[in-house]
Amino acid sequence: MFMQILFLLIGFVFLVKGADWFVEGSSAIAHRMGIPSIVIGLTIVAFGTSAPEAAVSIAASLQGNTGIAVGNVLGSNIFNLLVVTGAAALIKTVGVHDGIIRRDLPYSILAAAVLLVLGFDGKLSRIDGLVLLLMMAYFMYYTFRSIPKQEEETDENADLLRPSAGKAVVIAVVGLVGIILGGQMVVDSASALAVALGVSQAVIGLTIVAVGTSLPELVTSAVAARKGESDIAIGNVVGSNIFNILSILAISSIVSPLGFAVHSLWDCAILIALSLVAWGMAVKNKTYGKIAGAVGILTYVAYTAYILVR
Repeated sequence: MFMQILFLLIGFVFLVKGADWFVEGSSAIAHRMGIPSIVIGLTIVAFGTSAPEAAVSIAASLQGNTGIAVGNVLGSNIFNLLVVTGAAALIKTVGVHDGIIRRDLPYSILAAAVLLVLGFDGKLSRIDGLVLLLMMAYFMYYTFRSIPKQEEETDENADLLRPSAGKAVVIAVVGLVGIILGGQMVVDSASALAVALGVSQAVIGLTIVAVGTSLPELVTSAVAARKGESDIAIGNVVGSNIFNILSILAISSIVSPLGFAVHSLWDCAILIALSLVAWGMAVKNKTYGKIAGAVGILTYVAYTAYILVR
């Protein structure tokens, strides 16, 4: 069991550092090509922080470990909503942008609700995956349409600090390799750990794997909150949750149809209920404060206990 835990931890290191390097290299390439920062944030950074979840779920799907593939996404989304947002709010009260309240949070609830309906027959088929991908395409289209057109300011000093185009490509490629290797290590070691502990893959996916793959979101939102970047702190969570369902689970089910067990239906329903509460708080207060953050983290502790007892 010690070796499985060791390989699991090494896999998490590869995932987190790989995602960090992939975002750094890709962002530098995009800036060099003159792509606006808002586009970079909506695409490269959003993908980068969710890359560990993608690597783990797709690898698990290819190996037929559907419990890990589905549990990882649902567990990561619940962790993001309760712990990542909670940690950011404990560090500093974070404001919630009107666009997140009106568009992004409701769409994340809709995505989870559609997933619940699609999974009601006990599986996610390739057709179901295509439906989710179409929803992701519409979300991206609507998001880009909502961005006000403005001239991108050039910062020569920032350009000097960025790596050269050649170095940026190397950093991005190394990061991508790290994500792929880390994802494979996490899936293999998590599967072996589930067998050794005598628990289901879904439990491992919902807890250990979900927390490990959500570390990039946790670090990103915590740093953003400390710097007073509320939009990044909250937008990172909501955007990642939408991406996890509408892209990662979609691609995973297209690669290989996924089983959707009864307990996954319950976890999806819990995610919807928690998202509705978060949305209601945002509508009412326009912020998440320290009390809300503490309650969120304690709720996650209670949810984890429920999983283990279940």
